[in-house]
Amino acid sequence: MATLADVTTYDVARVRAHFPSLQGPDAAAHFDAPGGTQTPDVVGRAVYDAMTGPLSNRGTVTAAERNADAVVVECRAALADLLGGEPGGVVFGRSMTQLTMDLARTLAQGWGPGDEVVVTRLDHDADVRPWVIAAERAGASVRFAAFDPETGELPVSAVEEVLSERTRLVAVTAASNLIGTQPDVAAIAEAVHAVGALLFVDGVHHTAHALVDVAALGVDVYACSPYKFLGPHCGVLHARPELWEGLHPDKLAPSTDAVPERFELGTLPYELMAGTTAAVDFLADLAQASGTRRERLAASWAAVHGHEKRLRTRIEEHLAGLPGVTLWSRAARRTPTLLATFDGVDPQQLRQHLAECGVNAPAGSFYAYETVRHLGLGDVGGLRIGLAPYNDDADVDRLLGGLDSFAWPT
Repeated sequence: MATLADVTTYDVARVRAHFPSLQGPDAAAHFDAPGGTQTPDVVGRAVYDAMTGPLSNRGTVTAAERNADAVVVECRAALADLLGGEPGGVVFGRSMTQLTMDLARTLAQGWGPGDEVVVTRLDHDADVRPWVIAAERAGASVRFAAFDPETGELPVSAVEEVLSERTRLVAVTAASNLIGTQPDVAAIAEAVHAVGALLFVDGVHHTAHALVDVAALGVDVYACSPYKFLGPHCGVLHARPELWEGLHPDKLAPSTDAVPERFELGTLPYELMAGTTAAVDFLADLAQASGTRRERLAASWAAVHGHEKRLRTRIEEHLAGLPGVTLWSRAARRTPTLLATFDGVDPQQLRQHLAECGVNAPAGSFYAYETVRHLGLGDVGGLRIGLAPYNDDADVDRLLGGLDSFAWPT
């Protein structure tokens, strides 16, 4: 078995063999991972096994109760390994959007006139609107930090400029789902904490492409979505248990006040939690490394990063030679997600052509409304090409061939 130090190759064929949706002559080449990845067989089996085995509400008396409890414990442990956090800090919910809305309402109970909340132009609306709504209802002000549309960068100084002693919370993405920019979250955290504010980080896109270390990043609350990293459709928040202890969301009378359960309203989706654990274990095995799960995850991301960077370079170089192209993904540090527009071309028309070529590469704004408008693209957006661990050179060949066969305006 390989270790992190000697992982030099990435067996993408072995990885792809676990994805039923990628098999057969009619299977598409998927470049739509930023909106949700394809699902490996082991995740589907874990969901099936959880649902069809003895299962009930959590407890210790019956086998069904113990199965449910084990699913929850194992899922929290897996996500803690994935994020470099604590199992007791993991909150599970229907989606990142739902969890963020719930948290914003809870935090806003302590806000009032004169308080300020900071959001950015780089973020998906799920990390903008919940905070704007909560602030407005509390009578607090909202301030926007803007990224540089020429470079795609969100410098720390852009956040610092809108901080004050009245800032209560800053919400920022760890990676733009539209143009891939990965801001310096650790430096932003230092600036935010210097004024006594909390930092909420949308890690939905980032978690699919990098080894996360919430402690090193200095974030207070980190959000992610397992379906963006090969898992089921659900959402996750992570914070230090002591931070959760100080928050009191609305809940039913019989609901426990224990942390983190007080934030997980109703019965948990045990089958989705089992699938999430399987997804983390699958990610940990991508490089076939040895060691703890956290160490194997580090090896996997190192291998995947090199693989995805090589494929991204192929695509970027080809796109640069197409007529009237503008590549909006320009930041020095970014994910393998590209946004492109072409003079005189409706991105939806290009998307349709690619779909007919068996290539899934969607077009639009992808709910990053502030970002797409700040780039001057209105609400139309562009063609988004996003890579995942299962993409290979054959996929790229199909994409490039589809682009070349488009009827470009002359």
